This record gives sequence, C-alpha cells and structure tokens, in this order.
Amino acid sequence: MKKQNTDLSKELKKYFGFTTFKGHQKEIIETLLAGNDVFVLMPTGGGKSLCYQLPALISEGTAIVVSPLIALMKNQVDAVNNLSSGNNVAHVLNSSLNKTQTNQVFTDIRSGKTKLLYVAPESLIKEEYLEFFKNVKISFVAIDEAHCISEWGHDFRPEYRNLKLIIDKIANVPVIALTATATPKVQDDIQKTLGMNNAEVFKSSFNRPNLFYEVRPKINIDREIVRFINERKGKSGIIYCLSRRKVEEFSQLLQVNGIDALPYHAGLDQKTRVANQDKFLMEECDIIVATIAFGMGIDKPDVRFVIHYDFPKSLESYYQETGRAGRDGGEGYCLAFYDPRDIEKLEKFLAQKPVSEREIGLQLLNEVVGYAETSMSRRQYLLYYFGESFDPVHGDGANMDDNALNPPKLIDATEDMKMVMNMVKILGEKFRTKDLISVLAGKENSVTKSYKLETTEFFGTGKGKSDNYWKSIIRQATVQEFLTKDIETYGILKISEKGHLLLDGIYNEPFLIAEDREYDLELMKSLLEKTETKSSGGMDETLFKHLKELTKKVGKKHGVPSFAVFMDPSLEDMTVQYPTTIEEMAKIYGVGEGKAKKFGKEFAEYIAQYVAENDIQRTRDMVMKQVANKSSHKVFIIQSTDKKIDLEDIARAKNLTMTELLKEMEAIVYQGTKLNINYYIEEYFDEDIVEEFMEFMNESDSDSMKVLTSEFGDELSDEELRMLRIKFISDVAN
Repeated sequence: MKKQNTDLSKELKKYFGFTTFKGHQKEIIETLLAGNDVFVLMPTGGGKSLCYQLPALISEGTAIVVSPLIALMKNQVDAVNNLSSGNNVAHVLNSSLNKTQTNQVFTDIRSGKTKLLYVAPESLIKEEYLEFFKNVKISFVAIDEAHCISEWGHDFRPEYRNLKLIIDKIANVPVIALTATATPKVQDDIQKTLGMNNAEVFKSSFNRPNLFYEVRPKINIDREIVRFINERKGKSGIIYCLSRRKVEEFSQLLQVNGIDALPYHAGLDQKTRVANQDKFLMEECDIIVATIAFGMGIDKPDVRFVIHYDFPKSLESYYQETGRAGRDGGEGYCLAFYDPRDIEKLEKFLAQKPVSEREIGLQLLNEVVGYAETSMSRRQYLLYYFGESFDPVHGDGANMDDNALNPPKLIDATEDMKMVMNMVKILGEKFRTKDLISVLAGKENSVTKSYKLETTEFFGTGKGKSDNYWKSIIRQATVQEFLTKDIETYGILKISEKGHLLLDGIYNEPFLIAEDREYDLELMKSLLEKTETKSSGGMDETLFKHLKELTKKVGKKHGVPSFAVFMDPSLEDMTVQYPTTIEEMAKIYGVGEGKAKKFGKEFAEYIAQYVAENDIQRTRDMVMKQVANKSSHKVFIIQSTDKKIDLEDIARAKNLTMTELLKEMEAIVYQGTKLNINYYIEEYFDEDIVEEFMEFMNESDSDSMKVLTSEFGDELSDEELRMLRIKFISDVAN
C-alpha cells in the first residue's frame, strides 16, 4: 500500500478534478491506505466508488473490485479509463471476455499498468484466476454492493458468501466493503460473513434532502406517467417495473406517445442492453424503462425522477433505486404507484420458495406495505428503517414528501381492530384476510359455508363499513405486528405475541389508520382524474356539469340511462383533455371506438364550441395513444362468447381468475363493443331477478357497484352483479 504521507487532496485534484472530499471519503481512504479493513455505508450519490478508485490509482499493484453486474463493471471501467490517457488502467474480468481479451488483461496486470480489476464473484472461484492472482501484487480487495452477501439484503447472491475464503487464498491484504443500503441487521451479517468485525465502520446519513417522495394509488397508471413525463419535457428519468414483459410493453407505449424511451432488462441481448444504457448516459434518450437489472453504480448525476410502476420487494431496493435521482443535489422526484394486489402477487410467488427464504421475503414485503400505507413522513419512515432518526418538522428535507405536505386525517380504529383480533382468535386462527372480510361483511362463500361461519357472532358485524376499511385494518395490524401471516400455510392470519398483549389488556396504545387511504381500485374509479398532478390544473367543473346534462339528453334520444352513454370518469377525462374530434374522443378513458362513433359526435362538437368560446389552450399531448396489445384477451373473449362457451372455461383457457375475466369484459363493453353473454345468464340466473335488475338499471342514475350492492347485495354476489351489469351495458348502450 502507499505510504500515509501522500497528499490526498493533490491526488484527488490530479485524477478527479475535485478540490475537496465529500463526507467521510478522506478518512476512509486514509484508513484503507494504512492497511486496515474498512466497512462503508454510504447512500447512492455519496461518492462510494471514489473511496476505492483513488487509493487504487495511487497504490502499488492492482486492486480487485468485486462487483455483481457486468453493466456496472463496464460503466465503472469506462469512467476510470477516462481519467487517464490509456485504456488499461482499469479492466474487467468476466464471462463476456474471450481468451485473447483475458490474456491481454493478465499482461497489463503483470506489467503494472492496471490499477483496478473489476471481477464477478463467480470469476474469482476459477482455479486459473486464483493461481494468477497469487503471483501478482494485489493492493487491496474492494467489495462493492456488499449487501449482496446478506440473505437479509434485497439482492442476496449466494456466491458472495464465499468471498472471505477466496480472498484469504489470494493474499493477506486489507478489504473495503461498500454498500448504499443496509439495515443494522444486514450490516452485522456483512461484517460477520467477511470476517470484518474489527473493521473501521464509516456510516453516512441516509437522508437525501433533495429527493421528494410520493406514493399514488395505482389507477389509470399509464396516463398518469405519460402526463408526469410530459410536464418534465427533456428531463432524464428511470421507470422501474418488476417484469421484463411490462418493461417492453410500457417502453413501447411511451414511444408511441412521443416520449424518447428505451427498455433495459436481463432478457435483452448484451449488445442491445449496453447500447441502450449508453444512449441514456449520453442523453440520446430521456427515459429508461427497466427491471432492477439497471442502475447499480450508474453514474448519471442529473436523473430528475425515478418512477416505480410496481413497488419493489423490499425497502432497500426502493431506497437504492430512488437514490439514482438527483445525485447532483438538484431536483429528484421519486414517484411510486401502489396497489395491494401487487403485494399479494409477490406473496404468492414467495409461497413457492423454501421456508427460510419465504420468511425473510414476507418480512421485507411487510415493511414495503408499511411504507406505502404510512401516514407519517415517508422520509422519517425510511430513515428509521435504516436505523437513523429524523425530525419531520425541522429536519433537512422536512416537507419533502406527500404525507408531510398533505397529512392524511387519522381515525381511531382501536375498537374495530380489537374486534378483528378477537374474531381471529375465536375462529381458531384458520382463515385468510378475504375470508375474514366476508364474515364481517356478512357475505357467504364456499369457505364461510363449509365452516358454517354464518352462524358465528361475527357474521355481518362489519356491514356498516367498506371491505376496504377492514382490509386496511388487517394490513396495518400485520404491519404493526399484532397479526402475522403464517409461513407454512400462505396467508392464514395468526395472533402474534404483541397481539396477545393487546387482547389481554396489557397493550393500550391507540390504533390509528389514515382515513383517506382508499387503495381499493373499484372505490377509486370515481376519483380517476382527481389524482392528477397539481400543475395540470385538474378538471373543468363547469364543463363537467354541461357534459353531465348532455349525457341525459343523449341518453333520452337513444333510450338509455345517462351512465350508459358515458361514465363520470370518462366525462372528467374530457374536461381535462377537451377532445374535439371522434378520433380524440376514442382515446378518452373508458370510451373506445365503438362508443365514440355511437355517442361521441355531439360531445366533440359541444366541447369544440366550449373551447372556442372560453379561449382554452388544449394540452394536445395529453391524448394518450395505445400500443396494439398483442397479448390482449379481447378478441378471444368476443369469439368465445359468440360460440357460447362457459365463462369459467374462458377464464381457465387464459389462466385468468373470474374477477380478472370480468374486468376484461367490463373494459370491452364500456368501450362500446357488444358482448353477448345471454346464454350464460339464462343458464345460471333466475329469470325474475334478471328482469328486476334490468328494470332497476333502466331507471337508475348510476351503475356503481355501491348502488347495485345496496339494492341487490342480499340476493346476488359481486360477481353476479358485475355479470348482469355487463349484460345491461352490452344490450342497452352498445
């Protein structure tokens, strides 16, 4: 290692052009140069890579940098080589190299030209590499993204756990381990696994005061994101999706809407991945739509927003991914879309994993739900998770999240929560959330019937409140560890030790939940366009009233109820976008070509006149274009119902639940396409109830499930009501 009398400030200026170190950088480098092990916990954008790059450049020999991703290595190698005149100061050693390239790397190391060698942990295991490293001068070993070592971390890689044994075989040199995200538990696990219990620990604050955090319900998400990006024209952003398929679909949707976006995921060939990453770094494209394969170590300081299309599997992932915004200290907007059903899908996926992995995964997901549904300052919640306290009133970055700016109203749900806890206990801790909610709502299903739950004291006791209210109570009781989800039998709720203290009267803290956290998508359809960003100006209330009157007039003309012409969310969308042609009308939420042709002309003409009279500047870029969806089930459903195939068989053929099938069918009929399901209705429904339903719908001012449930909830299930509503809209409105 280099002697301690090196003027580090002079070397910093020489290699990086900086005049001062950030945070703990200088002490970290001095500690490493003195031959000591170092553990660095530093948020994204804090300058971790410099902590090993600078000492490597000024030390004798080559530093081995263990890194988990080929894309990350390439980015770092390019950055280091740009600091010097040659292209051999930094090299990569991984599976992407051929024999000739590998030999060149070895030659450059032997000659002393190479100061940093980036390797994947898998490459270190190779016997030929181990033998080579034993016979050359190694200055130190750096382990980047060290959280990969811990099975409690968000990106666990088993091969990382063998690093200590491998390093000991190579040389007796200091080790520096670095990570941007680690809870106290993960920190401890990293140090124990690497045998670094005596390492000097440098921990920077996890607070990024320039980042703004917001969580929105996952409603009309494609339009929301397009609008968000269009309000930030020319700014760089990253959009994270959990699946490769969604990355492909959404990047295409952005492209057809005039947004310069590219996809990035592990399923793309390496050449395409590298090209897309480089275009983003070189500002040849504004947006990268990516899975978590993108971003680790990507040094782009001016990413202005990070959007989570899907919530990630852990808060570490979320923190690290949002940390790629505003690394230059400028604007950084972190927007995440939340739907509890996404979490349920992740839980089902975990159910297939080994028990230990399942247990860890469920705990991490529980923290994600807690963050998404919290009513406290999101910054405070995040920092507390990483073992750091934060003052939400006076702290640096206070008021930089949606909850801090607009605190949700809290209600005391203590008595209702105790009732739920008692129910779980008395019913023997045997049931899942949805079954418990059915009991509270007084709804019979196969589970309530087989266990005779309709005879229990709890059946129907929660009728006065929505299903979503009870879901929220159960979710929050789980997050706050009064209830636990059983690991062996996925989803079954049991009472925790803390929960027993509550039932025994020992724990007496009030149980508060946010009143306005309505995450049930059905309930929120009426609020679709009210969740627009503030700068969009919201809906035009005057025009909305006029259009509402027009639906009545057009409905009378066609002999249908006003809601069968256009639903309220469609009218609200018209007041934001001001469509003045049939083509534009077809792009309005819930309209489609069929309805646009049937009812759209009078609305388009009325809006055109209104726009002219009120001198309104239309935001033309808000008219969303859709990508032709090759995977859509629309054609299959129409053809299958034409052939009079049983709905259960249609759902099974496309691997859909009945709820998912009905959602697809609703989208078809509400956009103006006829769907004949009379054959199914005639076979499974009582003729009198069907007639009564049709008469009610003809006279009703609303087709909402709330109205239908209050009228027919005792006789028909939600599924049956939705089927009859599909029949009515198809028969009468289309």
